Amino acid sequence: MPELQRLRAEHAPALLAFEQENRAFFAASVPDRGDDYFTHFAARHAERLAEQATGACHFHVLVAEDGSEILGRFNLVDVADSAAELGFRLAEKATGRGLATTTVRDLFTLCTTTYALTKLRAGATLTNTASRSVLTRTGFVPTGEELLLGGKRGVGYVRELGGQEHVSDAV
Repeated sequence: MPELQRLRAEHAPALLAFEQENRAFFAASVPDRGDDYFTHFAARHAERLAEQATGACHFHVLVAEDGSEILGRFNLVDVADSAAELGFRLAEKATGRGLATTTVRDLFTLCTTTYALTKLRAGATLTNTASRSVLTRTGFVPTGEELLLGGKRGVGYVRELGGQEHVSDAV
């Protein structure tokens, strides 16, 4: 089973490869990071680690069982008042196996036991049915808030934490 790990400096080469290999796949449903992201990846990675050190964000990668590659990113950003914004992306070759749903659920435990979070917010573009399904399966509910995500229409979600971290797929 792949392992969720807190982002570290040594993840940089595998993370860059993950982003490059999946760029077109991601751009079909989420805003593209742009060429500048890839050109200045090393500096951005260092910035994310510095930001994480302050507690303002918690970045995670889903690492393949053999440790050879990154299969996904699961980030908690804008941490404040026991709440954070969840963002995630999964490699195209890792989709359809329930990894995103399982990893989001695993992240709930970290949220409550390690980061003292009681609420998560998330957003997904209307065209990103996979992410919207993961959010629904893991107990997020639409807020009714319409979002604009990189120029694409989206919807906001919220999930209260504490005692219901493992919601069944029937939800």
